[in-house]
Amino acid sequence: MINKDIIILGIESSCDETAVAVVKNGREVLSNVINTQIEIHTEYGGVVPEIASRNHIRNISTVFIESINQSGIGYDDIDAIACTYGPGLVGALLVGLSYGKALSFALGKPLVGVNHIEGHIASNYITYPELKPPFVCVMMSGGNTQIVLVKDYTSFEVLGKTRDDAVGEAFDKVARVVGLGYPGGPKVDELAKQGNDTIDMPKTHFENLDFSFSGIKTAVINLNHNNPKINKANLCKSFEKTITEILIENTNKAVDITGVKTVVLAGGVSANSYIRQEFLNLEKDGLKVYMPEMKLCTDNGAMIASAGYYSFINGKRDELSLNAVPNLKLSY
Repeated sequence: MINKDIIILGIESSCDETAVAVVKNGREVLSNVINTQIEIHTEYGGVVPEIASRNHIRNISTVFIESINQSGIGYDDIDAIACTYGPGLVGALLVGLSYGKALSFALGKPLVGVNHIEGHIASNYITYPELKPPFVCVMMSGGNTQIVLVKDYTSFEVLGKTRDDAVGEAFDKVARVVGLGYPGGPKVDELAKQGNDTIDMPKTHFENLDFSFSGIKTAVINLNHNNPKINKANLCKSFEKTITEILIENTNKAVDITGVKTVVLAGGVSANSYIRQEFLNLEKDGLKVYMPEMKLCTDNGAMIASAGYYSFINGKRDELSLNAVPNLKLSY
């Protein structure tokens, strides 16, 4: 039985955000500092891994110091260092992980490696202090799309996953095709709001709960190529609507299979306004739907600290030999 507050320092550097946060008891954010590289990578139309790594190196000490200062705690107050060790860009991951291991060694604090996907799931614990497993989580980000049964804070079962593109990757590719640039997700979302008509888009169905988004992505490419005068807003609206229908169809199947009527969204794409509203509409069917507040949808250190807290109180400790795993899967 834990009878004291547990304070976790969380470090996230899996892609293009350098983030450090301090979280108490897995739910109370004392600080959450994020340095984003969006403007830098916009020039290249997407994240350039080497540039991302160099900027993480440049920024991480400053972000760490700012986070500690904002939190109002001292180094002695920290109970453990939690850091993302996968999945993500290997060079970017190594920066945050190495920094975390150095802090662990220098401060004599336990090291807890965190799966980035678990971090996104945990962002909901910060937004909703009352939320507890079990629930069905729809994980949707630039690199991962899957439906996960969250049995407990550290116990997961992947019910379905994408067989090709992640949904966020599909958004980015569609944005490039119609000339919106990077980052694609928010720009497609905004342009889709101007659409007043929709076009039929293909859906790929499987016997299980897997996804495939390559067909709809190819359909957008072909429609745009074959009809240069096509209404781009309608094209984005059609894409967004079909993607959402696919996500909701598999979510409803997951609810039927598991009998769990609590649905949780996670990942950067959960910031999409249309997707959020359509999932909230499921509450009319007797489901309870949770989604992170907007600032916690994208990568941040608070979600890593929260996930790290639950791993820590369940006894997880990692050696300083822990390495980055760019293709890390959820373990269960």
